[in-house]
Amino acid sequence: MRRYLADLVGVARDVLGDDLVGAYAAGSVGLGAYQPGRSDVDVALVCAEPLGPDRKRRLVAGLRHEALPCPARGLELVVYTAAAARSGPPEPGFEVELNTGARMDFRVTWHPDERPAADGRFWYGLDRSILHGCGHALLGPPAAEAFGDLSPADLRRLLVDALRWWLALPTPPGDGPAPGAEDAVLGACRSLAKVRHGRWLSKTEAGRRLIADGWAARSTGDGDGDPAGLIERSIAARAGGPPPSGPEARAFQRRVLAEIGGGAR
Repeated sequence: MRRYLADLVGVARDVLGDDLVGAYAAGSVGLGAYQPGRSDVDVALVCAEPLGPDRKRRLVAGLRHEALPCPARGLELVVYTAAAARSGPPEPGFEVELNTGARMDFRVTWHPDERPAADGRFWYGLDRSILHGCGHALLGPPAAEAFGDLSPADLRRLLVDALRWWLALPTPPGDGPAPGAEDAVLGACRSLAKVRHGRWLSKTEAGRRLIADGWAARSTGDGDGDPAGLIERSIAARAGGPPPSGPEARAFQRRVLAEIGGGAR
């Protein structure tokens, strides 16, 4: 992975030259929770000035999987100007976005206005908050200096938007295991742990922290069953165990949404 990230920075340097002022590993790599075969590689590039169409196209051409093979499930790359990164806005605010990989659908978004609202516009502010807290600098100043954090109100609003987005996704019928439900549960854990403790943790760490807090010790009686057991099963599913069911994950997300959003549904 180190070689791939070094090569990625090299390609970005070739295209952006001195305008490339920072490169940062985010997501599971930044949080120290990268899982080969399961995790994506999340990278944020920071440029001094806005990018013109030609440099956006050349950057995408050089970094897509067919040109620079990604050893993970895929690469999720977002480019920001230094001013946008530092200001910590809740809006997407990116220059260009690229998703590419052997097991990831290719996608490029040339401008934030092209991002469909149905796909969620909350990701970027939350990702930059994670970068501020625990991003790993591949080039440039420490991530905490390059990226501003969200205000508490913006953080809570984007977390509520994210939970509502997850709850709106279709789930398989029935009460059987639902692939991906473990990430829905643990993603909700990470959101709540951030609100309760002020720190971004990996999904697994966040789940264990909520169990240690005693927050998940009892059911609310709202269909969430055994919350601590559900978290443990979700952690085990990331190592190959069966995932929880869709209804279990949704009940858990609704419980987290009620706490973060003050009862918002």
